Amino acid sequence: MFTTRPTLHGTFGMASSTHWLASSTAMAVLEDDGNAYDAAVAAAFVLHVVEPHLNGPAGEVPVILAPVGKPVRVLCGQGTAPAGASIGHYTGLGLKLVPGTGPLAAAVPGAFDAWLVLLRDYGTKPLEQLLGYAIGYAENGHSPVERLTETVQTVRELFKTEWTSSAELYLPSGQPPVPGRLFTNPALAGTWRRLLAEAKTAGPGRETRIEAARSIWREGFIAEALIRAAARPTLDTSGGRHSGTLSGDDLARWSATYEEPRTYDWQGWTVCKAGPWSQGPSLLQQLALLPADLEYGTPDYAHTLIEGSKLAMADREVWYGDARGAESVPVGTLLSAAYNTGRRTLIGESASYELRPGSPDGRTPRLSEHASSPVDATPAPGTGEPTVAGDGGTRGDTCHLDVVDRWGNMVSATPSGGWLQSNPVIPELGFPLGSRLQMAWLEPGLPNSLTPGRRPRTTLSPSLALRNGEPVLAFGTPGGDSQDQWQTHFFLAAALRAPVRGGLDLQGAIDAPNWHNDSFPSSFHPRGTRPGSVTVESRIGQDTIDELRRRGHAVTVGAPWSEGRLCAVARDPESGMLSAGANPRGMQGYAVGR
Repeated sequence: MFTTRPTLHGTFGMASSTHWLASSTAMAVLEDDGNAYDAAVAAAFVLHVVEPHLNGPAGEVPVILAPVGKPVRVLCGQGTAPAGASIGHYTGLGLKLVPGTGPLAAAVPGAFDAWLVLLRDYGTKPLEQLLGYAIGYAENGHSPVERLTETVQTVRELFKTEWTSSAELYLPSGQPPVPGRLFTNPALAGTWRRLLAEAKTAGPGRETRIEAARSIWREGFIAEALIRAAARPTLDTSGGRHSGTLSGDDLARWSATYEEPRTYDWQGWTVCKAGPWSQGPSLLQQLALLPADLEYGTPDYAHTLIEGSKLAMADREVWYGDARGAESVPVGTLLSAAYNTGRRTLIGESASYELRPGSPDGRTPRLSEHASSPVDATPAPGTGEPTVAGDGGTRGDTCHLDVVDRWGNMVSATPSGGWLQSNPVIPELGFPLGSRLQMAWLEPGLPNSLTPGRRPRTTLSPSLALRNGEPVLAFGTPGGDSQDQWQTHFFLAAALRAPVRGGLDLQGAIDAPNWHNDSFPSSFHPRGTRPGSVTVESRIGQDTIDELRRRGHAVTVGAPWSEGRLCAVARDPESGMLSAGANPRGMQGYAVGR
């Protein structure tokens, strides 16, 4: 089968990410005797520099890690809603939705702390060494990717007239950064240099300085700048100027935390995802809905996966969130055989245009009022990079990275948020606040209602899969609401098709034609829905396109390479052979290894 690149094989280490500089950085750390967690941390900070339209230090990240000889764990780097972020505060401002941009949309930043907690607990290298790669690219420059140029161009007028601190960084001499010319972020480099200098005064020792850096972020000069930025009235997607609710107490009290993954066993695999504060369990639900006799790659295969995705995402819309106590998400029931046997009968011969959540444990499903009266306001996310409106509204953002080292440590992470179009650049720091609160509803009583101290339900969804209890595969993709559709298709392609060189055909599975649907409320402002929609790559084949249309799907045929930006690494537990692949779509993701 034709692939754009070979699946890489080796025994020393493998890294795959959405940007070649991050992948190269991860490999450099592995070559310097770092482990997978050291490599992931260094690569993540490089992603903040080279993909600022897709993530930033004040964003968020879920991480799934499989340390050698230890259980798989999830590290939650998704910050909570600030103490002042009540529904009443927002509705009192005349809002029906959380704005898609601006300080009102900012949750407690989570990415920075999560990466430092990972480094403290599982890494081996000092922070100053790993941050040095990002400092170098921020200080000395890098060649911007084309999508960065396009994103800045889209929000040019907003930056010039309102978010002038962003214009100073991203519109030097009135023009956006362009490929082939070095682009620098001296303020960000200065932030990290000052952080390291202050952390050094805490004394010797790797962990001592990591903890000092965490404290500086939460209570030192970085925290002070974040709070000033949140208090500054800013034009957002509502058309008004609002201040945020983030406070010093919010920053000081929050920390990244570990939890057990949610899992599902399928045909000898155990797939691990983050909990229902993410959309991760929707991939597990899609696997649970599959019939036993489904033939890979047929038109019926595509139809069945599309309809199963609609059912899983309808449950996501009604049941997922950071709910607790009596409102806790019934994940066990949602993944049970009995529940999915009943749900599977809803997949008929024709496309459904209805949002059909189930009733786990006899609960009565309740949609938000906005979701009950859907509007067609969600453009196709395309390659998984953001679809950006002129007001900065964003859908389908994110980065991804996977690493496996020669000892067998494995990690999958999906950094996002805090992107350049979410909030004005904080001039003294070189990066903006995030906007993840836009994913929470301003209606009480829902699992994803905006609630102080709770996490907004996020789209971020890394994956890790085991066979016979051994970690084998780490994978993920950008793409907002499409992430767990594209990942399901990838996983099935990798699991069901013939191996190459004795291992999983990672590159073939990544390159396989992909698709997504938007038949459920978008997680991004203005939270639109496109009932019955399916966007497919033209490479899927005319027979499949014709059959989907015959069955009633509203099919949009996209460019041949327009759906998904998957990354993946794998390890064969028997031979120790490592492998990796990366997505050619977007022309910037690469895998490296030896």
